[in-house]
Amino acid sequence: MKRQVLLLISIFCLSSVNGQVGYSIPEEMAKGSLVGNIAQDLGLDVKRLKSGKARIYTGDSAQYIELNRERGVLLIKEKIDREALCRQTTPCALHFQITLENPLELFPVTVEITDINDNAPVFQKEERRFEISESAVIGSKFLLEKAIDPDIERNGLQRYTLKPSDNFVLKLHSQSDGSKKVEMILQKPLDREKQEHISLVLTAEDGGEPQMTGTMQIHVTVLDANDNAPAFSKSVYKASITENSAIGTLVTKVSASDADKGSNGEVTYVIGNSMDSVSKLFHINSQGDVVLEGPIDYEREKHYHIDIEAVDQGGLSDS
Repeated sequence: MKRQVLLLISIFCLSSVNGQVGYSIPEEMAKGSLVGNIAQDLGLDVKRLKSGKARIYTGDSAQYIELNRERGVLLIKEKIDREALCRQTTPCALHFQITLENPLELFPVTVEITDINDNAPVFQKEERRFEISESAVIGSKFLLEKAIDPDIERNGLQRYTLKPSDNFVLKLHSQSDGSKKVEMILQKPLDREKQEHISLVLTAEDGGEPQMTGTMQIHVTVLDANDNAPAFSKSVYKASITENSAIGTLVTKVSASDADKGSNGEVTYVIGNSMDSVSKLFHINSQGDVVLEGPIDYEREKHYHIDIEAVDQGGLSDS
């Protein structure tokens, strides 16, 4: 009795696979679209599909394809998103069986899902901000975010561009996962006094038709370095005052400017004649006002030469 059972099982296994067909279709086909004429491709009569109660067996996987017995064709049952189904795996395929009864027959079917360019490259953030000192050296590197494109091969991410490219250029490094590390390299010195804010656009492009792109705005704020000395508006200031003028009389006003920003651009004034009588007779305040500090007598001194120095917080000066 046991021998008979084993023999029957063996016969079942041998007769379970009579043919195999494969199809290739693009993703995102509309519901009801034709996949293929399964009756014709298997060499079966449509009547056999009906009498054998032909159906699709997918096991535990979702059923995206349906069988129309009346026409003997396979149709799209649910729209297929290749990225959701297989992510980056290639090839992406559905595997199922057509089953017939009386006698029992199984026909394996494979439907390959090909990629279409239905996804644009996307950056996780719409913008990126950097604060870079104008003293940054040529070749300084700044890591940028990578774009993501779920499509594969030619339809996937192909290249990056950075515009304008006056101060920075892009450098890409291949990584083990097939992606590219994206760096922004300083190729021209920054000058805050000429351009304090720089706006760039990083563009990621795929190779599909039509081509699709994604962009990210890059904002660079150039931080100040103390690379400018104060400069007086005049090299020589001339003023006159009568003798016996009251203490506190305004003699003249001087002005120096510094193109730097913040503390690097703050200017203080000092009288440099610290060893002679001029420093006792005159005083200068933070606004550049030269004020009389002591009595002056025309008969004793008709002219005074006052050395005034403008100094910024970084120690650079003009006089």
